[in-house]
Amino acid sequence: MKYHVKDMELAPAGRLRMEWAEREMPVLRRIRERFAAEKPLKGVRLSACLHVTTETGNLVRTLQAGGADLVLVASNPLSTQDDVAAALVTYDEIPVYAIKGEDNDTYYEHIHAALDHRPHVTMDDGADLVSTMHKKRPEVLETVLGGTEETTTGVIRLRAMAEEGALNYPIIAVNDALTKHLFDNRYGTGQSTLDGVIRATNVLIAGKTVVIAGYGWCSRGIAMRAQGLGANVIITEVDPLKALEAVMDGYRVMPMIEAAPVGDIFITATGDINVIDQPHFEVMKDGAIVCNSGHFNVEINLPALEALAGHEPRIVRPFVKQYTLPDGRRLNVLADGRLVNLSAAEGHPSAVMDMSFANQALSAEYMLRHAQELEHRVYAVPEEIDQAIAALKLEAMGVAIDVLTEAQRHYLGSWQEGT
Repeated sequence: MKYHVKDMELAPAGRLRMEWAEREMPVLRRIRERFAAEKPLKGVRLSACLHVTTETGNLVRTLQAGGADLVLVASNPLSTQDDVAAALVTYDEIPVYAIKGEDNDTYYEHIHAALDHRPHVTMDDGADLVSTMHKKRPEVLETVLGGTEETTTGVIRLRAMAEEGALNYPIIAVNDALTKHLFDNRYGTGQSTLDGVIRATNVLIAGKTVVIAGYGWCSRGIAMRAQGLGANVIITEVDPLKALEAVMDGYRVMPMIEAAPVGDIFITATGDINVIDQPHFEVMKDGAIVCNSGHFNVEINLPALEALAGHEPRIVRPFVKQYTLPDGRRLNVLADGRLVNLSAAEGHPSAVMDMSFANQALSAEYMLRHAQELEHRVYAVPEEIDQAIAALKLEAMGVAIDVLTEAQRHYLGSWQEGT
């Protein structure tokens, strides 16, 4: 078995941490039990490009239990948990290519290793695997039946490919499942982003002005958690509907250029480039903290900041680079502008990833059953999968809900009965 991980001696620690995470993942555990009995993925080659975390470890073990022959590579150079990578190789004999802090060349070497597996199914987080296949390795497309995509940024890229007629197989947008974005994006990103900021800096959030770029589901969660910790929250947006919602939710809304001089902590989560740019750096206060919780490290224009500073930054803490500007102001960038929640912390809590990865597992199963009848475009997760996962999660939490009576069901389906 080929693999590329940092240190195999880390495996026991990774195994223990995966076991700890699994306690909070009852839905995925039930799916694994069924997969182990039914083997719905038997004989399927699967290449997964995901954040290599304890939760992902439990997902790929579930896919393996279902019969999949799989390879796992990192979807971000800084998000890998090296002990988990080692544990999956050692105990589960899953080929893993992922090292925390790997350089760009190594990152893409690992993606090519996943493509060398000649997958029938791809499982992506950010669409780097899919886009590399289409641009650099089109011969691999011959074997691919379908795929899944985990995150907002990846879905945006894949929909752009589909609109241009460049997407050569069907993809299920796991990100758009209600049991994913309502919980993972909002509660997961909200908690883990603030966790990453606090671990990286040890600053007090209460009393700080926190500027959050965007007001999608991830940003809503970040704003909610920042406010809960006592921050004064400002939202910047380009979408009038989302901006209006932020106002109605009680936040100040303004352009980034107006927020830049007053913010203490800046967090981007938009999926777009240069959301924080040179004009913003030029007016930020001394000591401002800048970080990103979007998938790629393009939301903060770091080349512009480096040019403005004119020198290499100081590393003042493990995940904090400090840029001193010519006038003496110091700006602090966390985790090289990459996902702060996965780079400086451990990512989302297991309880929300339980639903997200249940969607991944069941969507992969669905794709195998229906790939031949699907067009080359991006599909929503089937409603029955969403509903089933929500029901399993409630059951695992010990929460019961009402059931419609026959009369109620008839009433909701009828147009003849009114007031």
